[in-house]
Amino acid sequence: MNRTLAVLATLLASGWAAAHEGHGPANPHWHASDMFGLLLAIGVAGAGLMWWRGRK
Repeated sequence: MNRTLAVLATLLASGWAAAHEGHGPANPHWHASDMFGLLLAIGVAGAGLMWWRGRK
């Protein structure tokens, strides 16, 4: 699990994750779909955390 998270974090932090000019660390900007994806990722992470903590 930690390896998967490390790979995802590396991919998202890399320049390859840039969709077009302006995405990335220099001069970032947001689109509505970017915010939807961020909220979706937070929701999935929250659901996973609730499942993980509820295991016995």
